[in-house]
Amino acid sequence: MRIVDQYLAGLRHALPPAPRLRLANAAGASAAQLHSLLQAFPPCPASLLALLTQVNGTHWDDDDDGATAVLALGADEAMGSYPYFLRSVEQILEDQAMYPDSIVEIYGDPPGDEDVVVDSGIDLHASGAERLCFAHCMNNGGTSMLYLDFAPAAGGVAGQVIRFLHDPDEYRVIAASFDDYLQLQIQQEYVFVDPDQ
Repeated sequence: MRIVDQYLAGLRHALPPAPRLRLANAAGASAAQLHSLLQAFPPCPASLLALLTQVNGTHWDDDDDGATAVLALGADEAMGSYPYFLRSVEQILEDQAMYPDSIVEIYGDPPGDEDVVVDSGIDLHASGAERLCFAHCMNNGGTSMLYLDFAPAAGGVAGQVIRFLHDPDEYRVIAASFDDYLQLQIQQEYVFVDPDQ
């Protein structure tokens, strides 16, 4: 079983009935949408493309009750049960355009320790456009976002997963790849799922 199929099967089992139904009714990304994502991010991993093919984001508008969402992702042990929305292809491309600055451009060169903590495998000078934001936290990204990093520093790995956390600001590598990230969520037994959502 592919990691994406394993992940989604476990997620469906963990979700309460209402979000499970919303997830089942979610549309996947089209070939044209995936092509546009690959134009912007050629090294996008096959597993993320496969996930988006089945579920093109988990935060969308529903004619019946306004904003409908499924908190379909988590982070690392440090974040515990804090949940995230999967971004759609369109939202990923919007984020790329909206957040083009490097860490140095945001915080100064070099950023002071009092401003931000950055793992050593993350390149402070890499453009924000070289990081694919695939998840926003439950408050729509204001507090935390998850990225695929395609321009790491020495000691990092292309395609590593970065968790950004705001106030205090930090950038942490939480997995070496998107596949490893999904495996981490499975191993943590979908701790981010709220049984009352």
